[in-house]
Amino acid sequence: MAQGANPMAIRTKKYQLDKNVYTRMALVQVWRKDWWYALIPLVLLLLPAAFSFSWWWVAFAIIVTLLFVLLRSAQVLSVTQVEQGSPLFEKLTYEVDQRQLILKRNEREGMTLSWDMIQKAQKTEDSYMLWLQPPTDAQLPGGWKGWLARTFQVPVFINMPFRIFNSPTDIKRFESILQRKSLLAPVAAQQPNQG
Repeated sequence: MAQGANPMAIRTKKYQLDKNVYTRMALVQVWRKDWWYALIPLVLLLLPAAFSFSWWWVAFAIIVTLLFVLLRSAQVLSVTQVEQGSPLFEKLTYEVDQRQLILKRNEREGMTLSWDMIQKAQKTEDSYMLWLQPPTDAQLPGGWKGWLARTFQVPVFINMPFRIFNSPTDIKRFESILQRKSLLAPVAAQQPNQG
């Protein structure tokens, strides 16, 4: 855990991310980005049917594609089941300052994330999503296992709903920190076109 507590830090209320909410959000992100991977087995296995049509080829292509979709979705679901993912789903308070983000179970136990451990931030209509950095190439296995791990990564993020902040000022300060850290693009000031 970090040195002393910063009196200027933003402190939140306790919050526990529901596993079903995480799964739904992660699946949306995965399939928004990787939808075209499901087309590969479908197209490859439908090619023989284009030359010599058979319902067996069509059925086989659909079954293999559905299996791929189920396996990829199960991979995302596994984050909620493995022990390494359990800190994401505990009841925590967050303490945020310019140096770090601290996830606290209680006053003595917690985990510190430096800002360089966060890849990007995204503002939704009711929360901030902080996406953690994926493993580096040095942390991944070599060969085809490494390629598989890089290609089919599971997104890991921290969801911070607006309701856990103690005031609108804390939300503005938090967003300002994210913008200064280049994790969240600043909102362009909208100027009405007077013409």
